[in-house]
Amino acid sequence: MWNLCTVIPNVSSTFTFSVQPHPFLNFVNRRRRPRCRVTMSSDPQNAVVVGCGGVAVDYLASVAAYPKPDDKIRTTNLKVQGGGNAGNALTCLARLGLNARLISKVADDSQGRGILDELRADGVDTSFIVVSKEGTSPFTYIIVDNQTKTRTCIHTPGYPPMIPDNLPKSSLLSALDGAKIAYFDGRLPDTALLVAQEAVKKNIPILIDAERPREGLDDLLKLADYVVCSAKFPKAWTEASTLPQALVSMLLMLPNIKFVIVTLGKDGCIMLERTADTGPSAEEVDADTLLESLELKRNKSVSTPTCIQSSVAKLKAEGIGTVSGKLYVGTAESIPPSELVDTTGAGDAFIGAVIYAICAKFTPEKMLSFAANVAGAKCRDLGARSGLPYRADPRFESFILENLSTSSINSL
Repeated sequence: MWNLCTVIPNVSSTFTFSVQPHPFLNFVNRRRRPRCRVTMSSDPQNAVVVGCGGVAVDYLASVAAYPKPDDKIRTTNLKVQGGGNAGNALTCLARLGLNARLISKVADDSQGRGILDELRADGVDTSFIVVSKEGTSPFTYIIVDNQTKTRTCIHTPGYPPMIPDNLPKSSLLSALDGAKIAYFDGRLPDTALLVAQEAVKKNIPILIDAERPREGLDDLLKLADYVVCSAKFPKAWTEASTLPQALVSMLLMLPNIKFVIVTLGKDGCIMLERTADTGPSAEEVDADTLLESLELKRNKSVSTPTCIQSSVAKLKAEGIGTVSGKLYVGTAESIPPSELVDTTGAGDAFIGAVIYAICAKFTPEKMLSFAANVAGAKCRDLGARSGLPYRADPRFESFILENLSTSSINSL
């Protein structure tokens, strides 16, 4: 059986390990900050979001530089906390004040109990997480390189894997009851498809995290209303030669999606939003040329996230086709090197904020700026969850309140 460790650094950068029967909850309680909810008639704080996907325990080790083969090095910091794409995104949403319900699976071991305890401490509804009496819970070793500010993940899936029979129909219907949106990280493919199909029947919009090609992902994408991709996914999935062409191709291949976002790390993000047909007389604009023109408008002297948008146009991808839409270029927060700690889970934080923005009906440009700010906050602490902001955080509360009553997004 795996044990979770409480890690205490001393001034000489060595560590004392204290192994306890259930230290994960103790760790959570030390990190937990008070939550505060703000009540407004237009506030989405009571919105229900259902997530289906992966959870895990993350063992994070910071090192001065990534080791070479056969090296022996020491950590500069060590942390054990919950992880997994769906677990991270739902934690983000719960801290922002939404009702987050998570469908996943863990084992009845120390890691599994720690995963559940931490999610509950953050307000995530874990009543739809299946607990296997036998097997092991998922876990990930993460090496954080302090020199390059990159991370390397080594994941071990849980066993036995989740299957549709683990989720009774009554639990499925209860999980989706009153849901504003359903989110899938591409894992647990058979169960995810079952949940997504039921969401479609109930007219619940679906957002898919397309991190990389996975088993069953194509079936989920066909049901999606919104897609958020990693930088490499669009070109790999569509086989288009450029990113703008790949985004056009995705909207043509997936006629139900309203927008697709591709995250680019420190380079921000690009979003293509579908719009009403501009008509046969509208001039076609080359998608690559349009993106280049928007990139030239970036103000690199501004450290806070911004968004640049095109007008509605008929975007053309050579040899692929055309689609009516608007292109957006969102910038990331320029974080001082002294404040940048770890990018683990930044994409999950971004997705959580996008889901919040959809529920709050933010405009696309406000949505992208908000998501970039949330992701930036996360990057100031080690691990996927420690830096996730709370709704009462002054950096975000004023932004949220200013945009709740005045913003609208072509969604739900």
